Amino acid sequence: MKDSCEIYCYDERKVQKVKTALQQQNISGMVRLFKVLGDETRMKIAFALCEEDELCVCDVANIIGSSMATASHHLRTLKQLGLAKHRKEGKLAFYSLEDDQVRPFIQLASVHSKGLVTNAAT
Repeated sequence: MKDSCEIYCYDERKVQKVKTALQQQNISGMVRLFKVLGDETRMKIAFALCEEDELCVCDVANIIGSSMATASHHLRTLKQLGLAKHRKEGKLAFYSLEDDQVRPFIQLASVHSKGLVTNAAT
């Protein structure tokens, strides 16, 4: 039994509908988002910023167990994609989520990942 079709197109209406929907999406932006959050360190930082409204770079470094330079690098990457923003206060740099729509996305990933671990164990 093959897991592929033996015909070219089964439902032309559905195909055209989805193709049109795809043309209206920023797929490369969606891929960039997943690539950025696909890094374990950046996901930890994003999760931390979901837990706390704002964190200093030095606190982020402590949370993820890295140097401040490493934390700063990852925070800048999140900022460049528009996921995080920062503000300076004297010698301190504070980061927070740029877009509140990111928070439910990270929370959903957290909930879903728990289900994956549970499913994998059974």
